[in-house]
Order: sequence, then structure tokens, then C-alpha cells
Amino acid sequence: MAIDKWEIVIGCEIHTQLLTKTKAFCACENRYGGMPNTRVCPVCLGLPGAMPRVSKGYVELGSVAGLALNCNISRFTKFDRKHYFYPDLAKGYQITQYDLPLCTDGYVDLPMAKYPEDEREGGSKCRSKNFKGDDCIVDNGKYRRVRVERIHLEEDVGKSLHLPGKHSYIDYNRSGTPLIEIVTKPDMTSPEEAALFMETVQEILRYVKVTNGNLEEGNMRCDANINLNVWEDGKLWHTPISEIKNLNSFRSIRDACAYEAQRQLKEFQEDRQEFNPGFKVTMGWDEEHGKTVIQRTKNSFVDYRFVVEPDIKPFTVEESIIERAAKRVGELPEAKRTRLKKEYGLSDFDVETLTSSRDLAMWFEEAAAGTKDAKRTANIILTELLAKLNEEKKTISDVNITPAHISELVNAIDSKKISSAQGKIVFAKMLETAKMPSVIIKEEGMEVVSDNNAIEAIVDKVISANEKAVSDFKSGKTNVLGWLVGQVMKESHGKANPAMAKELVEKKLSAL
Repeated sequence: MAIDKWEIVIGCEIHTQLLTKTKAFCACENRYGGMPNTRVCPVCLGLPGAMPRVSKGYVELGSVAGLALNCNISRFTKFDRKHYFYPDLAKGYQITQYDLPLCTDGYVDLPMAKYPEDEREGGSKCRSKNFKGDDCIVDNGKYRRVRVERIHLEEDVGKSLHLPGKHSYIDYNRSGTPLIEIVTKPDMTSPEEAALFMETVQEILRYVKVTNGNLEEGNMRCDANINLNVWEDGKLWHTPISEIKNLNSFRSIRDACAYEAQRQLKEFQEDRQEFNPGFKVTMGWDEEHGKTVIQRTKNSFVDYRFVVEPDIKPFTVEESIIERAAKRVGELPEAKRTRLKKEYGLSDFDVETLTSSRDLAMWFEEAAAGTKDAKRTANIILTELLAKLNEEKKTISDVNITPAHISELVNAIDSKKISSAQGKIVFAKMLETAKMPSVIIKEEGMEVVSDNNAIEAIVDKVISANEKAVSDFKSGKTNVLGWLVGQVMKESHGKANPAMAKELVEKKLSAL
């Protein structure tokens, strides 16, 4: 028997910690790190008699995430208990949502520009339909849509610390941290696409400020559900689903899914196991050895024994919460990139960088609003300001100048009040002192001289003092022209209008 073809099927479950001030169901501070077991209370430790409470802020941030990923927000929802044993799960169950999640039926559009050429619309490997059979190439081929089945609220567990020796320790500071779990449909068909999905979700959720999204700190991690469709002698087979747990980098998502696909293909060829929709194999990713390792098998519904959380009543989500959440979402990064390119004529690189955070994008737009030269505004921010911030490991929120400083600097250069070279000097002094450009220009005596008579007098002086250069020009060495203009700029201490200086030098030389 021979395999005709095979394809990968991937669905993701992304766990993301929310930026609430307190934990999910208690008043303990929600913060990363710190001395182990110092931010705990009877509720997040699961002590008998402790009663959890739900804050509006928790539900509101979950709603922001849902709206940012194009979900419907449930007006009525509840919490459930999911039972399983794990050393860092203090209560022996996790408070989560099962059949009435907060958010449902969303989607994320992945830019087709980030796909290989042959996977874009019209390419030989383009996947124009999802596994349901619906069209998934949208907006005239610009995006490929991945459906989000649900986003539910739940609490995080503690953290196991495996130190050298025979002992392990548990830090419960993380226990009870508010999470959302984003569950997709099985719409992704390559490890690269799964990584792109998580990268896009990270960008969106950071943009609307519901999470830090730092994978290395565990703020965001992914469980990838993967199996194969295999056609053998005209018959379609489905391999059992593997759930690869706790992938905490884009690289690990790509590598783990790629390895697991090959492992399942080999297993299929050696031992055709029958697909069971309720059965999963839980796998871990051994990054050091570059392979997946089996951890356990499970039948999710039976193993978890879901029951309604008896200590938290089902509740209604107020319209005011959803309205506030919608305002917080605002314009998302991809929509903003499209608009900035159209309104300001910026390049793909410009808009990608300027929209890397909402604060930076808003800062740029405020600066651009004060000038007619958005391109120069973008260039100064990208090449001068961000370079300095990166060097000092700071963000736009840390800078000691305002968008108005950049606007005034751009206007001074555009109006020929100062030259571009002088603009760099003004920018450096501006960052150092936080003074407005107009003040610096006046204090340093930098204002460009555009008086024709004044510049002409300097040109005459330079030509008179450089007879050999004039002689060389007459003999056909035209490169001398630039040197003479440079001498005029030097004589004027950089204040002469460069264009006027060049024009007058040319005129004088031509008359000789």
C-alpha cells in the first residue's frame, strides 16, 4: 500500500495572562516574579472555606481580547471546575469556563504577504478553503482567515521549580493569575502558519494592552493540537491527535509541530491507529534533543469531570463593560498600517515599525499632525529617536520630549530655517535638554541665512581666495563646484542657504 499524499492539521490553544491589578478571584497582586510564595492568600492557595470573587476588570479585559479577535461577547456566562491532579494545582481543580465561554466565533486574519509565494492566492500550494470547506482567503487575497472557536476565562496554576538534586519546589505566586485561553478551529496546515498565528495574536493583544505577551516569562504559551490527513490508495485516514503542551517561543512551535508531523507519519506507516475525536495524546517538547515526548493520554471530558463552579454564581455581562472594551480596542495594528500607508505614503517598513506598539503609533500620528511632511517626521522618529531609545533600552513612553518637538524640528528643516545637518545637532540637544527646537536654534545662532546679498558677499570672498580652484573649473574640472560651495558653507559657519549658495557659485563661475 502506498501513500498518495498527506497534510498537516493544526489547531492552537493559546494561554495568555491578563494585565489586571489583582489575581482572578482574590485581591492578591498580579505581578511576575518576586520572592516565592509571598503573594498568596487562602483563595489562591485553595484552602478550605475560601470564597472566590470575580472582578469587573477581569471580565472587561477578557472582553477586550475577544473583540480584538473579532469574537461575539456572551451576555450571560458562568464558571466551571475542571478536575485534574498536578502538583502545582493547589485545589485539585481549576476554575475555568466550559460550555458558556465569554467569547465565541471570532477570527484572525493572517497577512498573505508573510506566506511563501507559492502559498499565496494563485500559488501552487495556496489553501483557499479551510477544513470546513469555507473560503478562507479574504480581502482580495490579502489575508488568510483562521477561525477562533472560543475564548474563555480561567485561572493559572502555580510554578514548579526543579532544582539540581533530588528536590522540587512549588511557587504559588502565579496560582490564580487571570488567564484567557484562545481556542482555534483546526484551520492551520503548516508549522510556519501556526507560528505566524501566535505571532499575530501576540501583536494584537499587546496592542490593546491586555497582556505583556512575553513568551520567555510565560505570559503567553501555546498548546498545539496536531494530526495528519493521509490519503492511501484513495482512502482518507486521520491520525490520532497529539497535544504538544506549553510551547513558549515561535521557534518551538515551528520545530515541535514539524517534528510531530514526521513522527505521526512514521507511526501511521508502521501502525495505523484509529482516530478517536475524544482521545488525545499529551506530548511535551524536548527542545534540547529536538523531539516530542509522550506525557500521558486522556479523554478530555471524562478525565476533567467538568461541573458548574458552585462558589461563583452565573452572571450577566453588562453592556457598559462591552462598550468600554470596544473603545479600548480601537483601530488594530493591521488596519492602522493600511491607513498610514494610504494617508502618508509611507513604506511597508515604515508602517511595520511605527505600529510595533500603540503608544509609538499614536506618538507618530500626533507629531505628523503638526507638519505637512509626514515622511520626514517618520524618518526622524525611525532613524534618530528609535535608534537612541534602542541604544538606551527604553520605549517611547520613557522619552523626555513630546511629538510637538518633532513637529517643530521638521517644520524648521522644511522651511529652510535650518539645514538637515543642523537638524541632527538640534535633535541631539533637544533630547539632552528637552528644549523646543526654536529655542535651541536661537540659542545656538543656527538660523539659515537666506539673504541674497549676504550670501553673495561670502561667495565673492571664497572665489577671490581660491584662484586655483577657479582655474581648474575653467579647464573643465566641474567637481570643483561642490568644493567651492562647501567653502561657502564653511565661511558662513553652516548658516548659508545651501541651495542659494550653489546657485550663486554657479552664476559667478559662469560669468568669469
